[in-house]
Amino acid sequence: MTPVVDAHARIGEGREVALTAADLVATMDRLGIGTTLISPGERCIAVDNREGNLQATSAAAVSGGRLLAYAVATPWRGPAAVDELARAADSGAVALAVDSVLQGFDLLDGLLDPLLEFARDHGWFVYVRTGTPPSAVPLPLALLALRYPELDFLMGRSGATDFWIDAAPALRQAPNLYADTAYAPWDTVLSEFARDPEIGTSRVVFSTDAPYTVPAAELRRVRDWTIGEPERAAVLGGTVTGLLGGSTGRG
Repeated sequence: MTPVVDAHARIGEGREVALTAADLVATMDRLGIGTTLISPGERCIAVDNREGNLQATSAAAVSGGRLLAYAVATPWRGPAAVDELARAADSGAVALAVDSVLQGFDLLDGLLDPLLEFARDHGWFVYVRTGTPPSAVPLPLALLALRYPELDFLMGRSGATDFWIDAAPALRQAPNLYADTAYAPWDTVLSEFARDPEIGTSRVVFSTDAPYTVPAAELRRVRDWTIGEPERAAVLGGTVTGLLGGSTGRG
């Protein structure tokens, strides 16, 4: 059986909720989740990038492979942001996480380009949280993905909730764009992905987005989804494991 991989959770203090690495691993043990990719909390994504990257990479380093760290850097810092990604990479980070609302920029204004180039050169995929207008919605992310066909992008939250309607059109535009399952009901959003020949389940990955959700409910939704077992195995871990393997070399 393919191990279950949670493509995104946040550890540390948030404005409304908090999650420690120890509590996350305990939940993983209870639910049978093998690995989780973690980013730091909101403050550390927005401002204190060094602290957040140290928190995430340190937790990953002592987890015995159960946790893998995203790197974060506010692109407004210019070359210093790239230097911060390099420090995180040296400490074991495996992918880039972006939140254009918390970090205050437009996905298409070019500010993020140096960070994307770093991710490309290091074989990282890029997680981008979506769902908040005007700067974090699916269709502009698809345009960004088309600018970087050699990079893989993960559409965090798949536009949840008001912009779910744009998730499938975004995926059709950009073949290097993937969706995650957090918040998305299988009988509407996920099933639209599955029945569309341009998308399919091979471009959908499981994510709890903890601590903002109930992880058991997020996992149950995917296990109850009416798809074949090989497709479910890909959603629950196989596809994101492939993304972690680095650039696909498209384009």
